Amino acid sequence: MEFLAAGLGLVILLLAGDALVRGAVNLSLRVGIPALIVSLTIVAFGTSAPELLISISALRDGLPGLALGNVVGSNTANILLVLGLPALISGLDTSDCDTRKSYLLMIGASALFIAICFAGPITWVHGLVLVAVLALTLADQGREALAHRRENGDARIQDELDGVDPSMPWWKIGVFLLLGLLGLPLGADILVDASTTIARAFGVTETVIGLTLVAVGTSLPELATTVMAALRRQADVALGNVIGSNMFNLLGIIGVASFFGTIPVEAQFLTFDLWVMLAASIVLAPFVLSKRLNMTRPWGLALIVAYAAYLWIVVHS
Repeated sequence: MEFLAAGLGLVILLLAGDALVRGAVNLSLRVGIPALIVSLTIVAFGTSAPELLISISALRDGLPGLALGNVVGSNTANILLVLGLPALISGLDTSDCDTRKSYLLMIGASALFIAICFAGPITWVHGLVLVAVLALTLADQGREALAHRRENGDARIQDELDGVDPSMPWWKIGVFLLLGLLGLPLGADILVDASTTIARAFGVTETVIGLTLVAVGTSLPELATTVMAALRRQADVALGNVIGSNMFNLLGIIGVASFFGTIPVEAQFLTFDLWVMLAASIVLAPFVLSKRLNMTRPWGLALIVAYAAYLWIVVHS
């Protein structure tokens, strides 16, 4: 029953997050906010809302290991599973992608995050640093996007946003926003409570549940997006989705969550999980920095096997 409850909480979270994004995007465009700003801020925050609400709910319930495990586990899953599965299905033509700058920023964010963990526990002061770095990164992306906008126009950017309906009535926008704002905390509470019960029943810590069950669950939207991008031969979208999600998890989720409570860092993170997350990120280097190497099916299989091995070690350690 607890697994069903966890699944229900996850479904509510994902649906509520999608509803919030749809409502916020259409509201912003209806009141005259440029699509460029919407794509850089509202969509980014909205798609990470489930992870954020889980972390805040876990801290409120005295389960900091679940909050930190969700972020670290999600980042590892995003690379080994979310990129590995579509690579295994159809391969990713990464040699034509131009994600070098974003990738290097992600590596820098990972190094900063690990350093803060070693200086832990993570307090609101550390959170301010993480959020400030995220703000600077978004500002830099905004500067580049403005140049792109001058070439392609705001209509092109609006066309690339999901869930845009210029004729959506106000009442429908309100329904989407209400469903999102009510569903996110409800889903987070159900998932956190069920995860805690599962952890106790199987004799594992909430940290392990965060690194495995919750991390995989909250990575499902990224997995769906990446699989579709791979099938459409859009490797740049797949890579960009994972890199952007990982950066936002490290800088935004933990940064904001630390304002709601101090996050202690268990020894398991310092000796193993953080380094696996960093190693998984470094594995991407040849595919991002080289113009000759593609993520073929054998590489996809290797990533999935590595992730399965990681899960086995986490559960049995």
